Parts: sequence; structure tokens; C-alpha cells
Amino acid sequence: MPMDFKNVEELLKKYWNCETTLEEEKQLRDYFGGDSIPDQWKDTAPLFRYFEEAKKKSINDLAFEGEVMRKVHAPNQGRVVKLVYSAMKIAAGLAVVIAATWIIRSEIRESTPQAVVDTYEDPKLAFEETKKALLMISKSFGTAEEQARKINMFNEAQEEIQKGN
Repeated sequence: MPMDFKNVEELLKKYWNCETTLEEEKQLRDYFGGDSIPDQWKDTAPLFRYFEEAKKKSINDLAFEGEVMRKVHAPNQGRVVKLVYSAMKIAAGLAVVIAATWIIRSEIRESTPQAVVDTYEDPKLAFEETKKALLMISKSFGTAEEQARKINMFNEAQEEIQKGN
């Protein structure tokens, strides 16, 4: 029983709104499976024909099995990809180690004092400058010793006061 134009249009509206029953969808598949389809629905017909053809295919299809077997027995291209990823991981790890080593070495260089370099070409001049520095230190020791005596005298006086109580 051929469907009329109005009925097909109503069923398509329901179909696109996801409101059709299984029976209505079967009617649409049957209608679009035919040869006399109006031009306005020529683009819709392949969709319903695809669904019918997909139903007919099964997993027991030899072409499907052949495709699966071909992929299973194909040379393992995944190994190459894994090898490349592994090499990239190793390279990244080495880059991190090299960068860390460089940063640590530069920090050590900055924190390590520089070696003492001679500042005088003439040994006599160097000796005179050393004498001046030692005299300055000696004067400072003398002043420090004098201050230490005062502190010692203060401590002795404090002890005498504490003994007297």
C-alpha cells in the first residue's frame, strides 16, 4: 500500500523530532527503499537505505572477518610509535638532568669565593702594606684589651658586692 505525500511528510517530522514508533520507522524505510521518491526527499533516501544495508551486514560477514584478520596480522606499526615515544621520554629526561646540572653548577660558582690573587707586583710594597695592616690590628687589640680590663674590674666589683650580702 503506497504512502501518500502528506503521510510521509508527517512521519518525517515525527522522525526528526525522535517521536516515531518502530512501526512508523519501518514504514519510512520501506518507502525510501523504493524507486519513486520525490526530488525534495532525494537527500533523505540514502539515510534510510544505509540503515537497511547495515542491518543486513553481520559479524559473520567474510569481508569483516578478513579486515579484522588483516589488521591482526599486519606488521605491528604500534611498535614504531612506542619506540618514538620512549625515545622522546628519554630525551626529555636527559634534558631535565642537563638543565638541573647546569643550574646547580652555576649556583655553586656564584657562591664559591674567588681565589686570592696577588695585588702587588713589588714584594717590598706588599711587605709595607702588610706591616700597616698588622699595626692597625695591634692597635685594635690594645684598645680591646683595655676594654676587657674594665669589664673584668666591673665583674670583680660585682662579685665583691654579692659576697658582702
